Amino acid sequence: MSRPPELPEAVATPRSRWRMQVVWLVPLIAVLIGGWLAVKAILEQGPTVTISFETGEGLEAGKTKLKFKNVDIGLVKSVTLSNDHRSVVATAELSKDATGLLVDDTRFWVVRPRISGGTVSGIGTLLSGSFIGMDVGTSTKARRSYVGLESPPVFASGVPGREFILKGTDMGSLDIGSPIYFRRLQVGQITSYKLDD
Repeated sequence: MSRPPELPEAVATPRSRWRMQVVWLVPLIAVLIGGWLAVKAILEQGPTVTISFETGEGLEAGKTKLKFKNVDIGLVKSVTLSNDHRSVVATAELSKDATGLLVDDTRFWVVRPRISGGTVSGIGTLLSGSFIGMDVGTSTKARRSYVGLESPPVFASGVPGREFILKGTDMGSLDIGSPIYFRRLQVGQITSYKLDD
Protein backbone atom coordinates (compact mmCIF):
# COMPACT_ATOMS: atom_id res chain seq x y z
CA MET A 1 0.00 0.00 0.00
CA SER A 2 1.30 3.38 -0.91
CA ARG A 3 1.46 6.26 1.48
CA PRO A 4 -0.68 9.27 0.78
CA PRO A 5 1.32 12.22 -0.45
CA GLU A 6 2.18 14.68 2.24
CA LEU A 7 0.19 17.82 2.13
CA PRO A 8 2.17 21.03 2.28
CA GLU A 9 1.87 22.99 5.47
CA ALA A 10 0.20 26.35 5.31
CA VAL A 11 2.43 29.23 6.23
CA ALA A 12 0.67 32.24 7.73
CA THR A 13 1.94 35.57 6.50
CA PRO A 14 1.64 38.41 8.97
CA ARG A 15 -1.03 40.99 8.08
CA SER A 16 0.35 44.30 6.87
CA ARG A 17 -0.44 47.17 9.22
CA TRP A 18 -0.28 49.69 6.35
CA ARG A 19 -3.03 48.01 4.36
CA MET A 20 -5.61 48.76 7.04
CA GLN A 21 -4.47 52.36 7.42
CA VAL A 22 -4.64 53.12 3.66
CA VAL A 23 -8.29 52.04 3.57
CA TRP A 24 -9.19 54.68 6.17
CA LEU A 25 -7.21 57.41 4.42
CA VAL A 26 -9.90 58.10 1.76
CA PRO A 27 -12.78 58.76 4.24
CA LEU A 28 -10.44 60.87 6.38
CA ILE A 29 -9.55 63.07 3.39
CA ALA A 30 -13.25 63.38 2.50
CA VAL A 31 -14.10 64.52 6.06
CA LEU A 32 -11.27 67.08 6.02
CA ILE A 33 -12.40 68.52 2.65
CA GLY A 34 -16.03 68.68 3.82
CA GLY A 35 -15.03 70.44 7.03
CA TRP A 36 -12.89 72.95 5.13
CA LEU A 37 -15.78 73.74 2.73
CA ALA A 38 -18.19 74.22 5.66
CA VAL A 39 -15.82 76.61 7.47
CA LYS A 40 -15.19 78.52 4.24
CA ALA A 41 -18.94 78.92 3.62
CA ILE A 42 -19.50 80.23 7.15
CA LEU A 43 -16.64 82.72 6.91
CA GLU A 44 -17.82 84.04 3.53
CA GLN A 45 -21.49 84.34 4.56
CA GLY A 46 -22.80 87.90 4.48
CA PRO A 47 -25.53 89.63 6.47
CA THR A 48 -29.23 88.78 6.27
CA VAL A 49 -31.84 91.56 5.97
CA THR A 50 -35.64 91.67 5.99
CA ILE A 51 -37.52 94.11 3.76
CA SER A 52 -41.30 94.53 3.94
CA PHE A 53 -43.35 95.59 0.91
CA GLU A 54 -47.09 96.15 0.39
CA THR A 55 -47.20 93.43 -2.25
CA GLY A 56 -45.04 90.52 -3.40
CA GLU A 57 -45.30 91.41 -7.08
CA GLY A 58 -41.98 90.65 -8.78
CA LEU A 59 -40.49 88.90 -5.73
CA GLU A 60 -39.52 85.26 -6.01
CA ALA A 61 -37.50 83.30 -3.47
CA GLY A 62 -34.22 82.00 -4.87
CA LYS A 63 -34.47 84.11 -8.04
CA THR A 64 -34.94 87.80 -7.19
CA LYS A 65 -31.60 89.56 -6.83
CA LEU A 66 -30.59 92.65 -4.87
CA LYS A 67 -28.57 95.17 -6.84
CA PHE A 68 -26.64 98.29 -5.94
CA LYS A 69 -25.43 100.42 -8.87
CA ASN A 70 -26.49 97.54 -11.13
CA VAL A 71 -24.12 95.08 -9.38
CA ASP A 72 -25.53 91.91 -7.78
CA ILE A 73 -24.99 92.05 -4.01
CA GLY A 74 -27.56 89.58 -2.72
CA LEU A 75 -30.43 87.16 -3.30
CA VAL A 76 -33.92 86.87 -1.83
CA LYS A 77 -34.07 83.63 0.18
CA SER A 78 -37.74 83.69 1.23
CA VAL A 79 -40.94 85.68 0.69
CA THR A 80 -43.62 85.39 3.38
CA LEU A 81 -46.62 87.27 4.70
CA SER A 82 -46.14 89.42 7.78
CA ASN A 83 -47.76 88.35 11.06
CA ASP A 84 -50.65 90.79 10.57
CA HIS A 85 -51.07 89.72 6.88
CA ARG A 86 -50.90 93.35 5.70
CA SER A 87 -47.52 93.23 4.01
CA VAL A 88 -45.00 90.87 2.44
CA VAL A 89 -41.63 90.26 4.08
CA ALA A 90 -38.66 89.40 1.87
CA THR A 91 -35.63 87.90 3.60
CA ALA A 92 -32.42 88.37 1.63
CA GLU A 93 -28.85 87.27 2.09
CA LEU A 94 -26.23 89.77 0.96
CA SER A 95 -22.59 89.31 0.12
CA LYS A 96 -20.08 89.89 2.89
CA ASP A 97 -18.68 93.07 1.33
CA ALA A 98 -22.17 94.67 1.40
CA THR A 99 -22.23 94.81 5.22
CA GLY A 100 -21.14 98.46 5.30
CA LEU A 101 -24.04 99.47 3.03
CA LEU A 102 -26.71 98.46 5.56
CA VAL A 103 -27.22 101.70 7.48
CA ASP A 104 -30.28 103.30 9.03
CA ASP A 105 -31.35 105.37 6.00
CA THR A 106 -30.63 102.83 3.26
CA ARG A 107 -33.59 102.49 0.87
CA PHE A 108 -34.92 99.44 -1.01
CA TRP A 109 -37.54 99.17 -3.78
CA VAL A 110 -38.64 96.65 -6.40
CA VAL A 111 -37.45 97.58 -9.89
CA ARG A 112 -40.10 96.71 -12.46
CA PRO A 113 -41.32 98.39 -15.67
CA ARG A 114 -43.03 101.72 -14.86
CA ILE A 115 -44.50 104.53 -16.95
CA SER A 116 -45.25 107.81 -15.20
CA GLY A 117 -45.03 111.47 -16.06
CA GLY A 118 -43.84 110.75 -19.56
CA THR A 119 -40.83 108.81 -18.28
CA VAL A 120 -40.30 105.09 -18.63
CA SER A 121 -38.14 103.12 -16.19
CA GLY A 122 -37.24 99.51 -15.58
CA ILE A 123 -37.59 98.38 -19.20
CA GLY A 124 -34.59 96.04 -18.78
CA THR A 125 -36.60 93.96 -16.31
CA LEU A 126 -38.92 92.78 -19.10
CA LEU A 127 -36.26 90.24 -20.09
CA SER A 128 -34.28 89.73 -16.88
CA GLY A 129 -37.13 89.88 -14.37
CA SER A 130 -37.70 92.21 -11.44
CA PHE A 131 -35.02 92.85 -8.84
CA ILE A 132 -34.66 94.85 -5.63
CA GLY A 133 -32.80 98.12 -6.06
CA MET A 134 -30.86 99.71 -3.24
CA ASP A 135 -29.67 103.21 -2.38
CA VAL A 136 -27.22 103.72 0.48
CA GLY A 137 -27.83 106.39 3.07
CA THR A 138 -25.40 108.59 4.98
CA SER A 139 -26.10 107.33 8.51
CA THR A 140 -23.48 105.48 10.53
CA LYS A 141 -26.02 103.42 12.53
CA ALA A 142 -26.34 99.82 11.28
CA ARG A 143 -29.74 98.24 10.59
CA ARG A 144 -31.08 94.87 9.38
CA SER A 145 -34.86 95.40 9.00
CA TYR A 146 -36.35 97.81 6.44
CA VAL A 147 -39.64 98.99 4.94
CA GLY A 148 -39.29 99.06 1.16
CA LEU A 149 -40.40 101.95 -1.02
CA GLU A 150 -43.36 101.30 -3.30
CA SER A 151 -41.88 103.45 -6.08
CA PRO A 152 -38.21 104.05 -6.81
CA PRO A 153 -36.63 107.32 -5.69
CA VAL A 154 -36.20 109.76 -8.54
CA PHE A 155 -32.77 110.81 -7.31
CA ALA A 156 -30.21 108.58 -5.66
CA SER A 157 -28.51 109.85 -2.54
CA GLY A 158 -25.24 111.59 -3.17
CA VAL A 159 -26.44 113.23 -6.40
CA PRO A 160 -25.52 116.92 -6.26
CA GLY A 161 -28.33 119.44 -6.37
CA ARG A 162 -31.00 121.06 -4.23
CA GLU A 163 -34.53 120.14 -3.30
CA PHE A 164 -37.39 122.66 -3.27
CA ILE A 165 -40.99 122.46 -2.03
CA LEU A 166 -43.46 124.23 -4.32
CA LYS A 167 -47.06 124.98 -3.33
CA GLY A 168 -49.94 125.50 -5.75
CA THR A 169 -53.72 125.46 -5.92
CA ASP A 170 -53.78 122.28 -8.06
CA MET A 171 -51.44 119.75 -9.71
CA GLY A 172 -52.41 120.47 -13.26
CA SER A 173 -50.73 117.92 -15.52
CA LEU A 174 -47.71 117.34 -13.26
CA ASP A 175 -46.73 113.91 -11.98
CA ILE A 176 -43.72 112.23 -10.39
CA GLY A 177 -40.90 112.43 -12.93
CA SER A 178 -42.33 115.48 -14.73
CA PRO A 179 -39.40 117.64 -15.92
CA ILE A 180 -38.74 121.15 -14.59
CA TYR A 181 -37.32 123.63 -17.12
CA PHE A 182 -35.35 126.85 -16.79
CA ARG A 183 -34.89 128.82 -20.01
CA ARG A 184 -36.02 125.74 -21.96
CA LEU A 185 -33.31 123.53 -20.39
CA GLN A 186 -34.31 120.68 -18.09
CA VAL A 187 -32.87 121.42 -14.65
CA GLY A 188 -34.78 118.94 -12.52
CA GLN A 189 -37.90 116.88 -12.06
CA ILE A 190 -40.73 116.33 -9.61
CA THR A 191 -39.85 113.70 -7.02
CA SER A 192 -43.09 113.50 -5.02
CA TYR A 193 -46.32 115.33 -4.21
CA LYS A 194 -48.94 115.39 -1.47
CA LEU A 195 -51.84 117.43 -0.18
CA ASP A 196 -51.05 120.32 2.16
CA ASP A 197 -51.78 119.61 5.81
